[in-house]
Amino acid sequence: MPPQPTDQETATAIPPDNRSPGRGIAIICHSVHHGNTMQIAKSMAEEFSAQGWTVELLDIEEAAAADLSQYAMVGLGSGIYFGRHHPEILKLAETINPPPQVVFLFSTAGLPFLKLLQHGALRRRIKRRSILIMGEHCCRGWDTVGPLWLMGGINRQHPNATDLAKTRTFAHTLSQQLKEKSG
Repeated sequence: MPPQPTDQETATAIPPDNRSPGRGIAIICHSVHHGNTMQIAKSMAEEFSAQGWTVELLDIEEAAAADLSQYAMVGLGSGIYFGRHHPEILKLAETINPPPQVVFLFSTAGLPFLKLLQHGALRRRIKRRSILIMGEHCCRGWDTVGPLWLMGGINRQHPNATDLAKTRTFAHTLSQQLKEKSG
């Protein structure tokens, strides 16, 4: 089994330093405990890159300092904690300046079928700022938050190959929609 990313893993640019304004996609990922969300962020980055987009993976600090309005689309994601995205992602959604015009939301969760509820807090913050949400994606991830750690958590083997394939399909669909939107 490959080593899991650590809490301190930082995101890297794919590919570095050849971004053209309005053409790239930024993926902001806050992956804290098991690296679940970073796995799906990297999977989306690979698919967007395969579709011809320049992709940059950013952590919270990098995103807060960046001009996110220069990207064609920005992804915001984290694990789900007690029914919502991580507080740092929620805070970033309220303070991004200047804001991007188009975003997508993503997450990993122990109970991903509750995505509509779990993404609600982030979705409301984005909509208040009149930012278009192009899509939302949530997949199963190893969840040990709260009392789940007592029994070793749920979805220990996730995200798995099937989850990552669904993530790539989501990214492919977003890519096609963005290409159509930008003409």
